[in-house]
Amino acid sequence: MLARGIAAWLGGATLMVAQVASAQPAVQQLGADFWAWRSATQPASSDDIPRIVRPAGWVPDWSAAAVATQRSKLAEFDARWKALEGAPETVSEKVDYRLIGSALARVHWEMDHVAGWRRQPHFYTAQALNPIFEVLLPPPPVSTRRVEDVIRLLGTAPAVLLAGQVNLNDMRGPFVDVALSQIADVPDSLRGMAAGLAPYANAGQRKRLDAAVNKAIAAFSAYTNFLKSKRAGLSEQTAVGDASYRYFLSNVALYPYSPTDLLIMGSQEWARSVLFEELERNRNADVPELPIGSSIEAVTAKLDADELKVRTFLTEKNLLTLPDWAGHYKAQPFPAYLAPIGWLGRTFDLTDIDRVGQNATVYLPEPSPKLGYFNLSITRDPRPIIVHEGVPGHFFQLTLGWRHPNPLRRRYYDSGANEGTGFYAEEMMLQAGLWADAPKTREIIYNFARLRALRVEVDVKLALGEFSIEQAADYLETMVPMDRTTAHEEATFFAAAPGQAISYQIGKMQTTEFLAEARAREGKSFDLKRFHDYLWANGNVPIALQKEEYLSMVTGK
Repeated sequence: MLARGIAAWLGGATLMVAQVASAQPAVQQLGADFWAWRSATQPASSDDIPRIVRPAGWVPDWSAAAVATQRSKLAEFDARWKALEGAPETVSEKVDYRLIGSALARVHWEMDHVAGWRRQPHFYTAQALNPIFEVLLPPPPVSTRRVEDVIRLLGTAPAVLLAGQVNLNDMRGPFVDVALSQIADVPDSLRGMAAGLAPYANAGQRKRLDAAVNKAIAAFSAYTNFLKSKRAGLSEQTAVGDASYRYFLSNVALYPYSPTDLLIMGSQEWARSVLFEELERNRNADVPELPIGSSIEAVTAKLDADELKVRTFLTEKNLLTLPDWAGHYKAQPFPAYLAPIGWLGRTFDLTDIDRVGQNATVYLPEPSPKLGYFNLSITRDPRPIIVHEGVPGHFFQLTLGWRHPNPLRRRYYDSGANEGTGFYAEEMMLQAGLWADAPKTREIIYNFARLRALRVEVDVKLALGEFSIEQAADYLETMVPMDRTTAHEEATFFAAAPGQAISYQIGKMQTTEFLAEARAREGKSFDLKRFHDYLWANGNVPIALQKEEYLSMVTGK
């Protein structure tokens, strides 16, 4: 039964789709309505996983009227969801129902607990500019339609920033400082972007683009003056607090853990990763460091070639099914129009639900010993980033998820599943032998693990007010160790988006416990590849719910 079900997911069986829809049409309709609404209202983010396809002609709207409408619509969705509480009967139906509850809780978390739209001035920098960044992420060439989208979205920046001046009635000092630091880079970033787009635009578009850039720069200047005038006397507290953090753990991520549990789990895993890294370094005492790539062309060519080798390894080791229709994870140098605004987010185009089967793209800078923590590792060996972000990691997992026959399983819910699976993929490939002949890369993987474990402590302590942003940056810089710029970027992001940093380590730990229990329940009939196929196909589903459903299929209950 289990094998047939997983095969149907991977093959896209229409019968299963019909069965899912007919089993609880009201739940399915609620999910469809929610995600249509969410595509127009979800805040823009610098992260790569939560990116969403927007409606044609969409523009960000954070006016007071739009926020009020969001609240009203959310209350309507809440009422519809609660009215269906007794409808699901099977375990799978109950999982679908709880997924919608998680998605609704995520909106409450954003609006009422994190409240970036009221507390974080750099939230509005993201809402004004990140939609443009996302339009420019798919690889070149850039069509005139995409240039039009850039002009249209850039034209909305002044209104977004004005909305911020109205809504920001609970600003926190450190977040103002973050915003001011970012805004200082905006003029050169936008002018550089426009210059890079010039070859793809016609004469009329170039003129309108330059005008939109100038208006946006003027709006950011006014926004800067507003923030400086309000900075004195603001609260220095950025934490969401214990009650809100517990709300996230229980209702959004669906973790069965308390903040204290998380600290213990993270500490144990940090000690484990330090041990393994030190043993590896001792073993490799006479092995020279990996060289930095000789050129950007050499690095991108190596990444493309290594991606094919990773796929071959997955197949030969019988770890995971790789359907022919899934695209590849490829590298390119930064286009001239993207490099100036690369600081806005993760420079990976993982495609989207409307581009399933297309290749993903990672943009890489010129190799240099001065690169940050992650980019420096890529210039030495691109396979760790391939495994986490590409294949079998995020890009491949999302690709499979977007093809899930159950529409409710196709979307990201802000659980530990996505990042947990990406981290699990690293250790899976390490233990399976991908880096058996690469001792220095094994050191990189263990150091990555050390960082993911430390992120748990940083996340919890930022959320509970036991770390400031600067203290968290100091801690990461010293304890990983990593360069100061990356450490500060991580600390800032985690302070503004509590709950994200724990997802790597806690999601991976849930996954390994899930596998262990499945292996114990199934005994000799356990099939690792079949288990992984289920895990990857359902990668948007919180691990606790995946485990409940999978084990019910194993036992037939």
